[in-house]
Parts: sequence; structure tokens; C-alpha cells
Amino acid sequence: MSEIPIIKAALLGAGTVGGGVYQILQWQKEEMPKKLGASVEISKILVRDTKKKREGMDSALFTDSWEEIREDREIRIVIELMGGIEPARTYILEALRAGKHVVTANKDLLAEHGRELLDTAEEYGCDLMFEAAVAGGIPIIRPLKQCLAANHITEVMGIVNGTTNYILTRMTAEGMEFSQALARASELGYAEADPTADIEGYDAGRKVAIMASIAFNSRVTFDDVYVEGITKITAADIAYAAELNMVIKLLGVAKNSGDGIEAGVYPMLLPKDHPLASVQDVFNAVFVHGDAVDDAMFMGRGAGRFPTGSAVAGDIFEIARNIRTGSTGRIHCTCYKNLRVKPVEETNSRYFLRLQVEDRPGVLAGIASVFGNNNVSIAQVIQKNKCGELAELVVITDHVLERHFKDSLLVLREMSMIKEVSAILRVYG
Repeated sequence: MSEIPIIKAALLGAGTVGGGVYQILQWQKEEMPKKLGASVEISKILVRDTKKKREGMDSALFTDSWEEIREDREIRIVIELMGGIEPARTYILEALRAGKHVVTANKDLLAEHGRELLDTAEEYGCDLMFEAAVAGGIPIIRPLKQCLAANHITEVMGIVNGTTNYILTRMTAEGMEFSQALARASELGYAEADPTADIEGYDAGRKVAIMASIAFNSRVTFDDVYVEGITKITAADIAYAAELNMVIKLLGVAKNSGDGIEAGVYPMLLPKDHPLASVQDVFNAVFVHGDAVDDAMFMGRGAGRFPTGSAVAGDIFEIARNIRTGSTGRIHCTCYKNLRVKPVEETNSRYFLRLQVEDRPGVLAGIASVFGNNNVSIAQVIQKNKCGELAELVVITDHVLERHFKDSLLVLREMSMIKEVSAILRVYG
């Protein structure tokens, strides 16, 4: 029996995910030779403090020298789990130029510098894999690049941030206001000490940029993605959604509409019978529509030590197979098109508008007139709650161009009969 080859790898970062990847590789140690025809071994771990103990990790592998890893010719795979732009970008570029294959979970870096990294990988014949960068343990990058490659994908839409999904789930299930649900998420460790990237939609926006680039074979960066968060969602909005047989979800949406790509993140009213509507708490899900496959959905845990570690380890296994068979560098940047990304003003949607208005005749007619003058058609009106001399009015529009809707809002905000624009949300469909 021939000797099983050992493929050496270096881990950059020994935090939550780094520790998870290390543990998973230990769990798989006996089965790797059968699965891969090789064995992957972590030979060095880059850390800031080599004296700090990290549970379950061999401290003899710790080093604080990137150069030591870069110059080690026996190391074939570099696993970047440090996060941030620098020094991660520099380390990945130097690793690729040294002929080392790279696995990363760094969504921030890929959303802004993906083209540079992928071009460098192609130039040096190396693999660069990043399954864990978008939805943690949920496989979506490889399915889009490989399993669904025979499709023209027209839509990728998903819940790709567990913190915000947990907050909206609690608001829906328990009638909480946003601040209460955020406090609960923080207590349970689902929200960071500074939750801005999650609740303002930036985290989801970076993931949308990556998914759109792959799905539509055309480069989309984070700056191309229109982003809204969930901080203005109230219990009243949640209650109206329920009355309409809908739920509110923070969705990352990317569409190839023929005249350009639409890419955005925003809270949206979603019918309860849509598959994404039932995705609760910290779970993530991605919904894909293609011309051949029709609809497909991928669901699972979008973050965490072992779910994210699972995706990273899967990429490591794929690279190990490629090294063993001499087939590295097969799939590089798939952005061979140069499609236009539409500004948000040119996108089309339905809208939910909640207003506080004077409770007197002629108000609805005045609002309808403003909408009509700006090519906005009203689909539904709800008037229920009253507070003194004010009434709460909910208007749902038909599909309308964003710029026409915004033109209407400019006029409505100046009308004396309208005392407050309380909520503006998109409606799916």
C-alpha cells in the first residue's frame, strides 16, 4: 500500500472560527486519507501572542512571523481567518505569489478586492476558495460556481445575517420593539458589542456583492449595493405585516433584470407562504432562481465556530483533492461579463408607507393625487388607528420606479395634512 501524502497547511488566526477549523481537522484525521487520498496537517498557526494558551490547539505550532509561513515551501495551503482588510490582503497576495493555495472567510476583503485576489490566483495557478464568506455553513458559493453553472441565474435573494433575523423573529413572535430585541440578541451573544455592521445592513451588503458577482458573472462591489438596515422597524410595522399575512425580513436581493443588475439590502414585507418567510432566529437561507433549475433554496446556520468552520474545512478538502490530482487552478474568477449595476433610482418595487395624517375628509384624495401625478398607483389602503385628531394610514403601492416614489415622498412630506411619515418598506412580489 502506497504511503498517504501529507499536505501541510498554515492557519492565520486562532479565534473562534480558527479554533473550529483546527478541531474539525482533528475530528477528520482518520477519515481524510479515505476521503481525499491525502491527509491535511496544520503545521503552523499565526497568532499575535504565542504565549497565550488556546484551548484544544497545540501551542508548539504558534508563530508570530508571517514571513516564516510565507517562506516555508512545505506549506501548500494558507487558511486566512484573521478578518479585516489589512494585513489579510497582503498576506493572501503574498501566499498566492509564493504558489500557496488560499482559503478565506473574509467577506469584507472579497467584497472590495475580490478581483485583485482572484486575478492573482489565476496568474499563479493557485486555488482561492471562500465558501464561508457568505453564509457560514450553508453551501452557496460552490453551488453557484459549479452545480448551477449551466443556468442563467436571474435572482439570488436571501437572509444572510443571523443577528438581524433573530431580532426580527423576536419582534414578530413576542411583539418586542427593536431596542428590546437587540438587547436580547446581545445577552445571548448573537449581537456584537458594536452591532452596527449587522443592524445597518453592511454585513449583508458585502455578502450580496459576492453572491451577485458569482451568480451573474459580472463584478459587483460593496459600493454598488444599496443598503438599508432594520433600526427603524417598529412593533407597529410588524403588526401591520401580520395583518397583511406577511412577515418582515432583512433581505439581500440581487437581480439580473436584463437592463442591468439590481443589488440591495433592505427590510421587506414577505408573504408568509414564501420559503424564506419561515426562516427563524439566527438561521440563514439563500433563494436562487435559474432558467433551468427554476427555484432552489439553501438553508442552515450562517455563522458560528463549527458551521463556519465546516465551510472552511470543505474548501481545504477540495484544494487537497486538487493538489493530489494535479488539477489546482481549475475555477478562477467567473466575472467574464461587464454588466451595468443600476442605481437604486432605476429599480422597481412595491412599497408599504405608514403615515400619521389629519383625520378629516379629503386627506386620502390629496395623497392619491400626489401619487397619481408621479406615476405611482395605489394597490391598497388601510386606516385603523386614531390618536386624537390624527389617523394612521397605511398605503401599499403597485410596482413603481424608486425615483417616482421618492418624488412623491418629497411632496407628501411638505403637505400640512401629513404630520409624519412613520415607515417606508419594500413589499416583495
